[in-house]
Amino acid sequence: MFKPVPSQVDFIAQEHEVLRFWRDHDSFGQLRRLRAKAPRWSFIDGPITANNPMGVHHGWGRTYKDLFQRYQAMRGFQTRYQNGFDCQGLWVEVEVERDKGFKTKRDIEAFGLAEFVILCRQRVLNYAAVQTEQSMRLGYWMDWNDPALLRLLSSLLGEDPSQTITLEGPHGPVSASVLLLCCVAF
Repeated sequence: MFKPVPSQVDFIAQEHEVLRFWRDHDSFGQLRRLRAKAPRWSFIDGPITANNPMGVHHGWGRTYKDLFQRYQAMRGFQTRYQNGFDCQGLWVEVEVERDKGFKTKRDIEAFGLAEFVILCRQRVLNYAAVQTEQSMRLGYWMDWNDPALLRLLSSLLGEDPSQTITLEGPHGPVSASVLLLCCVAF
């Protein structure tokens, strides 16, 4: 009648088991379909900066935000599962400067401002992918971008930001420059 309970708990295995169950049963999709015509409840997420892997404090914040979304869904509301990242700002620049060994803003000018901006955008795309994977492992239900696509955009951005590529969008194929698609990937 009951499954045996092991004396040693394997939290990682339990985590993967729950995530697999949700994926196999399309639990998030079922919830979205169930609440599709329900009254809306909107929660604007104050996004974290896509600059490094998440810290524990980010995980706590994301857990609470997910809790509020699920609570409102259980109350019968259709909620907005729109994720975002803070994709600009000083902290991204500081990390790129540190990675390149720059000591002053003159180093950026000597390197090339356009090239520096590309490196900042690549950093954001790469860490948006990392943080998305971390958030998924937390069980945070959201409309996530595909981390592999974010990494592909980062790579293509470094090759030639003006090259035109075609991606599958929500309403069919979308063709535009890599630079423009990077701007709308979030």
